[in-house]
Amino acid sequence: MKIEGLAAIVTGGASGLGGATAERLAAAGAKVTIFDLNEEAGQAHAGRIGGRFHRVDVTSEAEVDAALAEAEAANGKARILVSCAGIAPPAKVIARDGSAMPLADFAKLVNINLIGTFNVLSKFAARLHDAETVGDEERGVIVNTASVAAFEGQIGQAAYSASKGGVAGMCLPIAREFARYGIRVMTIAPGIFWTPMLAGLPQEAQDSLGKQVPFPNRLGKPEEYALMVEQIVANPMLNGETIRLDGAIRMAPR
Repeated sequence: MKIEGLAAIVTGGASGLGGATAERLAAAGAKVTIFDLNEEAGQAHAGRIGGRFHRVDVTSEAEVDAALAEAEAANGKARILVSCAGIAPPAKVIARDGSAMPLADFAKLVNINLIGTFNVLSKFAARLHDAETVGDEERGVIVNTASVAAFEGQIGQAAYSASKGGVAGMCLPIAREFARYGIRVMTIAPGIFWTPMLAGLPQEAQDSLGKQVPFPNRLGKPEEYALMVEQIVANPMLNGETIRLDGAIRMAPR
């Protein structure tokens, strides 16, 4: 599917993986709308790439519905959805004081990373499923973001791994369901990438993380994630699969 002229939605698009994806899609000619909670960063990034911004909580049905409607009114039917919104606070199941992780903490992470991803994709697809096809073959593409932690979660990542495992797990059944509509569904599972969450670490710590990657022996670049998104959109045979984008890393227990 050719990107030029198509409307696209990128959640978590104010910075990091989503920010790079929004920029790359815009450079390829897409009409990009960013969904993010960070209004200041989102507005600024949308301005830089010639896109639009909506402050959206991906777990809110009302906010997602409203933002999709406004984006469609401005740019036409969105054909590309890339979901990058998420959080990753570490927490052990049993804390140092012997107490159990509060259930609310586990639920919050799963709610944002997994349920939020489903919330956006289901409403996006409902708006798209009966639209005209693009190039007489397909209607659109959904790209969700999992993590290698879905497969090799480390100590302290129980909630995060569960949420990302859910994102990977729902990819194939939804792709099979949406096949009748000509909507492809893919998932990218990044390894250790440079993101704003890592930016706060000392350079020594960032370098140490990067050295865990066999090759290239460094942190992944958000632009490399964005390139993968572009390639998925372009290749109609990519469907129903989770692609590891990780430099061959396999995470150790800690």
